[in-house]
Amino acid sequence: MYYPYLRGKQNELLLLKENASSLLKNSDVIPIIEPVKKNLSALNRTLESLKENDIPFILVINPKHGDLKEATSTLYDEIINKTLNDYSNFFIGYIVDTNSNIDDIKEFLDNCQQSIALIHNGYTNAKELGSLVKEYENIKKHIFLDDQILYRRQFKKGEKILIRDGFKKTKNSEYPPEELFSELHLVYDEMGLDGFGDFLIVGDEYSETGGPAYAIAIHLTYFNDDEVLYIKHFISDRVKTPTDPAGKFAEALRKLVEEVENNDLIYKSEAYKQYKKFNEDGHFPGLGYVKKLSMQHHVEIIVKFLKEQ
Repeated sequence: MYYPYLRGKQNELLLLKENASSLLKNSDVIPIIEPVKKNLSALNRTLESLKENDIPFILVINPKHGDLKEATSTLYDEIINKTLNDYSNFFIGYIVDTNSNIDDIKEFLDNCQQSIALIHNGYTNAKELGSLVKEYENIKKHIFLDDQILYRRQFKKGEKILIRDGFKKTKNSEYPPEELFSELHLVYDEMGLDGFGDFLIVGDEYSETGGPAYAIAIHLTYFNDDEVLYIKHFISDRVKTPTDPAGKFAEALRKLVEEVENNDLIYKSEAYKQYKKFNEDGHFPGLGYVKKLSMQHHVEIIVKFLKEQ
């Protein structure tokens, strides 16, 4: 089972909403959504689409980023008790990290009646937490954002999922032509895990907005002959000034289309077909939508991989 971790910005939510009835339906994908925007309308529309298609998901109730940082009561009032009050095929995600307090964790667990996915991200006392969670039958999943084997061993009940960030973020102009993304999809079961995940082609690092685009980079993942995930980076020719993002997108896009058309290892996904049409039409959809397409391509190839296993 694949668990993509998405921060609930506009294009991340659009990815889920647009693909709910097709790519995500009846797939081995359970998205994790950490809401970050105070305006909940886009989140509500996305969740309604997931509900309509009976897609399971994990909704983080105590976000650590953005406008909704620690806004647990708001999310309960506006989302859990309204939008999701008639839906059961989801899990409430609760992050435990270095700032978490065992008393606060216990209070949450005592008051939460829904199925829970605990998201572990640096909590320091595994034995203490492991002892506490044994008491709660509604904790169904443990999702680990760091790869501490001894920490994981404290949690015996429930499914275990490891999330690894395969995206090595740098300046757009400094990405190599390609690099390793992940092997986790090949070995997670040997590690005693029930699922795997990543932060797609965005990475774990959170930022509200990007700076001026001196260079445009388009990212595309693919499986090599050994089914290891690699990522290719297609960079615009011009990288010195922040002018003409549309023209720079066209430069990077031409390289992407040329590579995919001549490389049988790269899957011609629905997202890629949209890239190809943009290249033919000379259209620039905006950088946010470009990122959305690369995220969609990544989910598409993993869904295809899992179906073929």
